[in-house]
Amino acid sequence: MASKLQQLQSKACQASQFVAKHGTNYYRQLLEQNKQYIQEPPTVEKCNLLAKQLFYTRLASIPGRTESFWKELDYAKNLWKNRKELKVEDAGIAALFGLECFAWFCAGEIVGRGFTFTGYYV
Repeated sequence: MASKLQQLQSKACQASQFVAKHGTNYYRQLLEQNKQYIQEPPTVEKCNLLAKQLFYTRLASIPGRTESFWKELDYAKNLWKNRKELKVEDAGIAALFGLECFAWFCAGEIVGRGFTFTGYYV
């Protein structure tokens, strides 16, 4: 166990040295590649303005989203009404989608429990 701890410490030391050596170059490169997204001047006021713009833009998009939701729901109702004409491929896609939703639910539960499988720590 002590040897594993020493290996982990040496790996962590190597990783921190790598980050210290190459981290600023990576940061500069990342900013350079994405400079079209940077607002000038980068001030707190500009950040607050952008946050408000994002919030109210999302609020303004709610009617379009609800319209899309109702269209999708009508499509699902129509599929259910005509389920006798449903193809095996469509049923398979629906089953995979349901399985994916369940998997994301399980992953969220595990994350919510603090990455434990047995239960919540209270």
